[in-house]
Amino acid sequence: MRILNASGCLDALVAPDVARQLDAFVTKTVTPLPREGSAPPRIAETAHGMLNAIGLANPGRERFLAEHLPRLGELGIPLWVSVGGFCAADYAETCSSLAGIEAIELNLSCPNVDEAADSAAEIVAACRRATELRLYAKLSAAHPDVAEVARAVAAAGADGLSLINTLRGFALDKQLRPVLARGSGGLSGPALKPIALHAVRACSEATDLPIVGMGGIETGRDALEFAACGAYEIALGTVLFADPGAPARAKSPRLKVADALVRSAGCESDQDAGPRAGPLARPADGRPRPSERRARQAREAQEGPQGGHGPDREDPR
Repeated sequence: MRILNASGCLDALVAPDVARQLDAFVTKTVTPLPREGSAPPRIAETAHGMLNAIGLANPGRERFLAEHLPRLGELGIPLWVSVGGFCAADYAETCSSLAGIEAIELNLSCPNVDEAADSAAEIVAACRRATELRLYAKLSAAHPDVAEVARAVAAAGADGLSLINTLRGFALDKQLRPVLARGSGGLSGPALKPIALHAVRACSEATDLPIVGMGGIETGRDALEFAACGAYEIALGTVLFADPGAPARAKSPRLKVADALVRSAGCESDQDAGPRAGPLARPADGRPRPSERRARQAREAQEGPQGGHGPDREDPR
């Protein structure tokens, strides 16, 4: 099980040594045009996490490609580029301009900007036509049925899922004024973990796509729980603001147990892990349960690729 960062939670050019502790680095979301983002204050701590209303501040596609991406390539670790926009064409144009990276994460669920008018599936379909790079759809648990969205983006050509994005929240200071200039912001941190685990479990049951799980992960035990619910990889977010050593700590012995879960759906070797999360009811369309899928994927990993999988579309495990 690999460890990534959640997009926007680490500046690899400012803290390259922290970035190199990761197995892959995910950039801040890039939009076609530069964005200054929301007015400050736009980050605030809460009792059980953090609120942010950054507003997708970024240098824009042209400057990112010319200046930032070449410098990130010098880190010597795999790169994922987070792509955002306000219509399907915005996303697709950026995807078509990217090359030499491991994957693209489509930010389909930022709570701090207006959502794209096109549906998540329409955006994924447009990006699929624009690139052969692996596409991961980053979804929000704010949708009443995130598994339905997962099935839609899978049908549109997504290669994986990132779960979950922050959820919209609000907090007041001692004078009962909003702590963020924008008012509401995206809630992240430990408070998000139970919601993230549910989303990972539901989407793992609903699709065959590999999942990057995120939301309140701080320790190896957290990673183990995400693996038990169906995550293939994990991403650290809020914890990186306070603890640059978090990636090393998350790579505890329990991460080896998480690897075993990912590869064989078994957890018997770690008594401290407790019982594995039980499966949800099989969907009406007859899709296999995670244990059935992972057993098959473990056999395929031992036997080698079974045709039809080019180097840009292989299983990212």
